[in-house]
Amino acid sequence: MIRPFILVLVLIAAWTVPQRTQAEDLVTALSADMVSIQSNFTGTEIVIFGQVSRDLNTISRRGNYDLAIVVQGPAQDVTARRKGRFLGVWINRDYERFRDVPSFYAVASTTSIGDMADRVLLDEYEIGLNHLNLAITGSSDVPLSERDDFRRAFLRLRQEQGLYSEQRESIEFLTESMFRTSVSLPANIPVGNYTVESFLFQDGVLLSQTEAELSVAKTGFEQLTFEMAQDHSFFYGLIAVILAMFTGWLAGVIFKKD
Repeated sequence: MIRPFILVLVLIAAWTVPQRTQAEDLVTALSADMVSIQSNFTGTEIVIFGQVSRDLNTISRRGNYDLAIVVQGPAQDVTARRKGRFLGVWINRDYERFRDVPSFYAVASTTSIGDMADRVLLDEYEIGLNHLNLAITGSSDVPLSERDDFRRAFLRLRQEQGLYSEQRESIEFLTESMFRTSVSLPANIPVGNYTVESFLFQDGVLLSQTEAELSVAKTGFEQLTFEMAQDHSFFYGLIAVILAMFTGWLAGVIFKKD
């Protein structure tokens, strides 16, 4: 009789204990998951939209949500050089090589990046230009005290090229839970597979995150020449020389004076 009684008490306790609340769920989508680059490509933009959803068991939180959306291109190694005078001539002297940095980086947010969370969390997820992990190879002789100069110069040049950007207060909430934003892709955007990461914060706490994929690829004749230049460089160079010679000969025939 005791064991059935204990079982009934356990069931009653489980029934009366409130269920644990679940965190918000972040759902995002892209206007297009592929960008095609042709000869007349002058740049484009993608629209990112989504919703913050809660189930019936989630307690409504006070305050507003903060969002950050990060678009990153494929990683690459980049060498930054600094000019110096040598015998009265300006030449490239010192250099620093950055390893596995994003070829493209854009972040959109609802507010200032530094106000969304503490620096440790922003550094962990690389949210914001000041929180990118720009690792160096250590192959140069640049003193440690001067490496920050190369880092700042690298970020400045990438921003001038339109490959790095930080768009604060660019995410618009259409309703209490639905939002949208757009990210510009310049004409010189590198090809490859991109990631689109979305982060939901409140009071400095990361509530949810999602990740989507975006493909940037050349199409048609541009893709053919790109693949040949990358995979068959010898034949690509040979064909280029032959075409140059043929074009020169044809121009001589057309404009030949009798």
